[in-house]
Amino acid sequence: MGCAALAVLCPRQPPCPRVTHRFQKPLAYASLALSMTLVGVYVALCKPLVAVIPVFLLAWMRFGIAAVAMASWIKKPAGETPIDRRTQVFLFLESFLGNFLFSICMLYGVSMTSTVSAGVILSAIPATSALMGWYFLKEKMNARMWLAVALAATGLVLLTLAKGPSPAPGLALPQVQANMLLGNLLVFGAVLCESAFVVIGKRLSATLSPKRIAAIINLNGFALSTPMGLYIALQFDFGAVSLSAWGLLAFYAMAASVWMVWLWMTGLKTIPASQAGVFAVMLPLTTALIGILGFGESFSALQALAFGLALLSLVLATLPARAQRPRAAQSACDSD
Repeated sequence: MGCAALAVLCPRQPPCPRVTHRFQKPLAYASLALSMTLVGVYVALCKPLVAVIPVFLLAWMRFGIAAVAMASWIKKPAGETPIDRRTQVFLFLESFLGNFLFSICMLYGVSMTSTVSAGVILSAIPATSALMGWYFLKEKMNARMWLAVALAATGLVLLTLAKGPSPAPGLALPQVQANMLLGNLLVFGAVLCESAFVVIGKRLSATLSPKRIAAIINLNGFALSTPMGLYIALQFDFGAVSLSAWGLLAFYAMAASVWMVWLWMTGLKTIPASQAGVFAVMLPLTTALIGILGFGESFSALQALAFGLALLSLVLATLPARAQRPRAAQSACDSD
């Protein structure tokens, strides 16, 4: 059917240019935002978990629960190409950096610093992931994206200058400061791991389905954490864990290994890594809000300004580009 025939049905919208699903980008944006929101939720809720379960045992049980939940996702779909050696390397790095090492750094870091402080440092993820996508994947960064990255980075600086929490009763100030410094460094290590997760995930999402990526990297994480996890499990008193903690563990496993990864890889199929990385602002925002509302941690005006800048960076990154119809297609329609 030619342009003239289609114009009779829809005279104001010539069909010549390629048309994509109108909800494709909004759904991808929603997937990315919800994915990072889930990370923010489980990062904050990990603080009470690490108080009762050792970090390596917690990570091992998380991967084990998720492996059972995703058992049917590991099988190769009929239309998917076999995994070559290069893809296997990327899958291992995705699991080691963005799954295993991120969990260890984050769990230890959150246990040594405040939830709001973790949110402060996690706000660097948008800048680092966007810059990694620009450097490693050669993705284009327009002026608006650079501004979004600059706003996110400014938010990190402001949050760093904000007043920290008061020392806990019974602890000397130097000890508290040393613990917080180490905890903050570990959380920043998690930032670098999460940024690598964004960049590597973009490569993987081009050839593998989101479900299979989630299942494979979770199995790798289970294998990496098994030696230490099993060793600690043989000496741990599981009867001392409350029913509420078991429920929180189940949510943590599903959110961290299943829902978050699937949602993130689904969004990456449509959105560039440099742009998707800005959605990581949802992670510190959610983490800090739970720390403030759920754990009663302090929140200053400077922190509020920083989070406002982070939200503005998200808006700048997701504003739709001005649509421009190709002239050649328009001329063909006009002449038909």
